[in-house]
Amino acid sequence: MSEVIVIASGKGGTGKTTVCAGLAAALAKAKYKVLIIDCDSGMRGVDLMLGISDRLVYDISDVISGACEYKDALYKVDGDYELYSVAAPLHADDEVSPSLIKQFVEKVREEFDYILIDSPAGTGSGFYAAAVAADRALVVVNTEPISIRGCKIIGARLRELQIDDKRLIINRFDRKRFDEMGLYRDLDEVIDEAGMRLIGLIPEDVRVIALSQRGALMNNWSQTSVIFDTIVKRLQGVDVPIVVR
Repeated sequence: MSEVIVIASGKGGTGKTTVCAGLAAALAKAKYKVLIIDCDSGMRGVDLMLGISDRLVYDISDVISGACEYKDALYKVDGDYELYSVAAPLHADDEVSPSLIKQFVEKVREEFDYILIDSPAGTGSGFYAAAVAADRALVVVNTEPISIRGCKIIGARLRELQIDDKRLIINRFDRKRFDEMGLYRDLDEVIDEAGMRLIGLIPEDVRVIALSQRGALMNNWSQTSVIFDTIVKRLQGVDVPIVVR
């Protein structure tokens, strides 16, 4: 039985999809069989980051409508890894309902070790579709009050869905900028405001942004890739210290 994890954020621009793809890459490199389900209808991006966009024919709405078998919509990322993705519809009007997403996840979960669901930002119907089948949640934030407010709203919605296992990922962290802005005393205040336990602190890294835009995240061997590896270990219950630089 696989573990289903929704990757969410209260506002756009946090780097949520990059985190989702980076975490999936780390899991695949650790020899797990991984599926990413992109639920961001009309704004899909996972396919671009994983370098499979030119091969896409079907998306999840085609599976639900019966236009194809579900295996036809599973696209394997190039390389010696068991990493697959199902694309979101290109048009927001084709958004799939929460109940049908849940049925799809239940149908495929026996085939994978991990299923990561990339939720659209915010708490609209797309968020509910992404979260309803999840066992746990990772909420991605930046160290800004608007982002933290969105995180708190997401936390409340996750509680409504009875998803109690939720963890915080602070993304695109820049110590110098954090200190210069002076919005928070320290990271402990950010974590307390967010109301979730921290599982990962990912620094601003232009190399990761460049690789994701080129569809080459599987080639990320930078220090940031090591941080994703440690997040994987923490997901599995290993006590790995979080280093703040």
